[in-house]
Amino acid sequence: MNLPLDDLLGHLRQPQVRDLAWALLSPPLLAAGNLPLRHPLAASIWLSEPQRLASWLLQQEASSSTLQRHLANGSSRLGHYYERLWQFALQAAPDVQLLAANLPVRRNGQTLGELDLLVRDDDGLHHLEQAFKLYLGPEHGPGELTTHWLGPASEDRLGLKLDHLEQHQLPLSSTQEARMAMAELATEKPRASAWLGGYLFYPWPDSCSAPDGNHPQHLRGHWLRLRDWQRRMVPDQHWQPLPRPAWLPPALLPTEHLWTGEQFRNWMAQLDAAAPAQLLVRLEQDAQGDWLERERLFLVNDHWPRRPPEQP
Repeated sequence: MNLPLDDLLGHLRQPQVRDLAWALLSPPLLAAGNLPLRHPLAASIWLSEPQRLASWLLQQEASSSTLQRHLANGSSRLGHYYERLWQFALQAAPDVQLLAANLPVRRNGQTLGELDLLVRDDDGLHHLEQAFKLYLGPEHGPGELTTHWLGPASEDRLGLKLDHLEQHQLPLSSTQEARMAMAELATEKPRASAWLGGYLFYPWPDSCSAPDGNHPQHLRGHWLRLRDWQRRMVPDQHWQPLPRPAWLPPALLPTEHLWTGEQFRNWMAQLDAAAPAQLLVRLEQDAQGDWLERERLFLVNDHWPRRPPEQP
């Protein structure tokens, strides 16, 4: 079957395979800027001849047992799950050698950090740092400032993540301790780069500017407070919460997994006023009878964030 990569998600039904395809094909949060960014498959024939990647993903859809075994025993945290999806793909890529994943770097028995990925391809040796991130933009103040973009729990910040990458994670592979950790795997110094997947959520109803360095095709949604939900809701639209393990690709639900309007109203009525951020998706039915995500938003409590963003 000859399919453009952009159409693949519409042909995949197995949840882990959809997650895998989304991880490999979705645009990053950031464009090239202050940080060195590199797609992990940049030198692979899977990108230069994308039909090969499409065929491999369709093979996983036909038989996903190997992928499911690979994912079975890892952490349930989304960031770790996202990394394991990439590890599975890099192990299978025909012209990429995955030398190590989560390689610890230690000094005198103390762990300084880990190298997410150490890979070799036709362009040389690479140290890659990866992350799956969700950030909510500011109601007030300039959206261009990355310090104003907060994680759903209002603890993580885009600016802090970028600083940590620039000052600690990426330079780690240049240290003497890292060279010792890599000694049996490679002798040359790797080139360090990052790849961040995820979504940026803009405040509703008044949006904000995108953060500096954003990728022009980055994936996006909205966020609003619980008190504003009734203003946002449109009659005849179908919304329901999306469980955390399903946060990566756009949702695709069979009719039997669809909530009724009464179920959603009861869920909203029972939602604690201080509940953590809830990810909701708006679904529409397609010609095949499946319900596809058309929009996503974070519903946060009326006191979010727990503390105001730090000023730069």
